[in-house]
Amino acid sequence: MTNRIKQILLTSLLIVGASTVRALDTIGLVNLVEIYAINQIDDQRGYCLDIKGHKLKAKIERGLQAHTCYSYQGEIAVDQGFDPVKLTKNDFFFPAFGVCMEATDFKSAATLKLAKCNNKRLQDFKWDNYGRIYLGGDSKLCVTIASDKARDGGGGSPVHRIRNLSLEFCRVDVNPYQIWAIRKVK
Repeated sequence: MTNRIKQILLTSLLIVGASTVRALDTIGLVNLVEIYAINQIDDQRGYCLDIKGHKLKAKIERGLQAHTCYSYQGEIAVDQGFDPVKLTKNDFFFPAFGVCMEATDFKSAATLKLAKCNNKRLQDFKWDNYGRIYLGGDSKLCVTIASDKARDGGGGSPVHRIRNLSLEFCRVDVNPYQIWAIRKVK
């Protein structure tokens, strides 16, 4: 391969790469944030709200879980990435999948699923002053990581950890499983 051909290929890759970044930025995927549990529980990488499945292959019909945060890899994965602007309006929106977080019911032990954003009551999540995420229709129900033993995920080194998520009564004694924060990768 001649130097001229190599130069053309490299220039083409740079143009395509820059276009991809611009395209991703216009739909909000460059500046994603993750929602992570303040308490690392049993994994120094911490737990994040996560769509079940793997990154771009995540299965939105399977709902949400608490999963090892991917930010230790230097970026926020699309299956853990929320739109930071929409979060300021209490819209828990995953731009890569075009869906919002939704409770299955207004009761304890309800799970979290994903659905087209519709501003309905089961998608009306809010933050309290302590960092808990609660269902707007019932401020006593908080997004909670299961306190039972974590299970191993399908990858990572060390292997990623997974825990179930549900709505449970907001209580001080379960704060380690109910206090959340937002961060972006620097």
